Amino acid sequence: MPLYECVLIARNDVTQAQVETVADGITTDLETSGGSVKKREYWGLRSLAYRVKKNRKGHYMLLGLDAQPAFISEMERLLRLNEDVLRFMTIRVDEITEEPSAILSRKSDERERGFRGPKPAGRFESGRKRGFDDREEYRARPEGEGFRAELGAEGE
Repeated sequence: MPLYECVLIARNDVTQAQVETVADGITTDLETSGGSVKKREYWGLRSLAYRVKKNRKGHYMLLGLDAQPAFISEMERLLRLNEDVLRFMTIRVDEITEEPSAILSRKSDERERGFRGPKPAGRFESGRKRGFDDREEYRARPEGEGFRAELGAEGE
């Protein structure tokens, strides 16, 4: 049977369990038609590039399917009817790898970041950046030390 990968995006106001329920429904329908789910990954609640049906975030789910083309057509029809699913995309692939997808491996790289080196110059000990009022040339100077006092000393 041909192999497919399907990524679906569910609304942000549904729970992760409800997204899993949608994936479970696809799995049970696929198993009754003689196919199988080779890979299943929940990518989490992620920001969308633009608003989709008034949603700024969505739950992402990846499914690796071993199915007949007729089942894929029926699955896509059912996903279009499901009001919790914002978008989906199904593509045919040559193989489904068992290793985590690029999205999940990138997430783990972000979590492993530790020490990032010494603090950059120009910061206070607390880590707060120097602001506009903290620059030396804009601090209030005592009377007689200002720009006019320097001009007066040169003019004499």
